[in-house]
Amino acid sequence: MKIGVLAMQGAFREHQHTLNKLGVEAVKLRRVEELLEVAGVIIPGGESTTIGKLLTDFKLMEPLREKILEGLPVFGTCAGMILLAKEIENSNQPRLGTMDIKVARNAFGRQVDSFEADLEIPEVGQEPVRAVFIRAPYILEVKPNVKVLAKIDDKIVMARQDNMLVSAFHPELTDDLRIHRYFIEKVCKGL
Repeated sequence: MKIGVLAMQGAFREHQHTLNKLGVEAVKLRRVEELLEVAGVIIPGGESTTIGKLLTDFKLMEPLREKILEGLPVFGTCAGMILLAKEIENSNQPRLGTMDIKVARNAFGRQVDSFEADLEIPEVGQEPVRAVFIRAPYILEVKPNVKVLAKIDDKIVMARQDNMLVSAFHPELTDDLRIHRYFIEKVCKGL
């Protein structure tokens, strides 16, 4: 299985390393032709307005949106979650807008307010997942077709809608492989 990691800006190398640890081939995704060769896509954290602008400049926004709407598995972390959201509070920035969620950017505060926390995520296992939040967003609202997978302080920080998985935190920055394994096994392979 080959997974494309959107490599325009942000923490794409860390996702590639995590996928490689799972025995999954991870390739940088920057062009439309590369999109046709992958079985899934990870949209990393970074700066969502910059990534959105680059998606437009590289003419990847519409082809990627179409592939996701056709069922291509996608995992958006932090900025990736923002880009997948149909609604972004107080923003009209470019986005893929494929997932029925409304998000708030930098919702936990500025860079200095970044933090780590243990999350209960029964879908990935009984042991808590150590989650790294960096200028993190969270989900304000979900439609009934979206399954909430994790919350912190009653704020939604992980969710899934069919072929789309999002997290407000950065699983690629820890040694815990369970979130990426969940994406590969449950979202990509449908096991």
